[in-house]
Amino acid sequence: MVARRRKRAARDPEKGILSPPGYSAIPIKFSEKQQSSHYLYVREHKVREGTKSSWPQKRTLFVLNVPPYCTEECLSRLLSPCGPVQSVELQEKPDLAESPKEPKSKFFHPKPVPGFQVAYVVFQKPRGVSAALALKGPLLVSTESHPVKSGIHKWIRDYADSVPDPEALRVEVDTFMETYDEKMAEEEAKAKEEEGVPDEEGWVKVTRRGRRPVLPRTEAAGLRVLEREKRKRARKELLNFYAWQHRATKMEHLAQLRKKFQEDKQRIELMRAQRKFRPY
Repeated sequence: MVARRRKRAARDPEKGILSPPGYSAIPIKFSEKQQSSHYLYVREHKVREGTKSSWPQKRTLFVLNVPPYCTEECLSRLLSPCGPVQSVELQEKPDLAESPKEPKSKFFHPKPVPGFQVAYVVFQKPRGVSAALALKGPLLVSTESHPVKSGIHKWIRDYADSVPDPEALRVEVDTFMETYDEKMAEEEAKAKEEEGVPDEEGWVKVTRRGRRPVLPRTEAAGLRVLEREKRKRARKELLNFYAWQHRATKMEHLAQLRKKFQEDKQRIELMRAQRKFRPY
């Protein structure tokens, strides 16, 4: 397995770096004090023909092996020399199904991924992708002008960010509920339009929305239903109220089964005695 992976990997002749086939390697360092480099593997994001994608074609850069300390702001700053960056999004794994994405919430979002991630970087112009593929490093993540907090300072910042602004939270919740109410109203209106309208084959869609509970037609029928329910409820309440009643009921049932078995046995012997045809 290791030998196969080594064969599949391609070596960049200019940088002398082992990278996956179809990817270019960009070395990065956390700071100037770090001696060894970490590598980002990048390529142009492409999809199959006829497949819809939420990322713009020829302007999206797909990035692998993004370390945990490299945030979206850091990645945007590192790739900004290639061209103006429109957006950066970090994910735990690549998108398998290309579908439109809902906007992310500032307050209601899953916990951040602690390990390495992948990123989708969208440039404003296509030449930004080609410039990023030819980018050489090493690039510094944390600099004097743009320091990246780590250790206890990072924990303090994360705790401060975890406390939401009440007014901003209220605005986002109200916006979400308004959108949800509009969506439910549209679905209800659509269901009402479709209900009762025959389709191409002549079938009519019937839903539970327009059904009403069936009521008894006469007073006598209603009284019979109430009496039946009352008897059922009384039977459930009084049957086997105590444990000894439950055991007595079981013993009585077994005695009845034994008595019936004996009666059936005697009946069979009597039928055999009255049988006229005797083959032996």
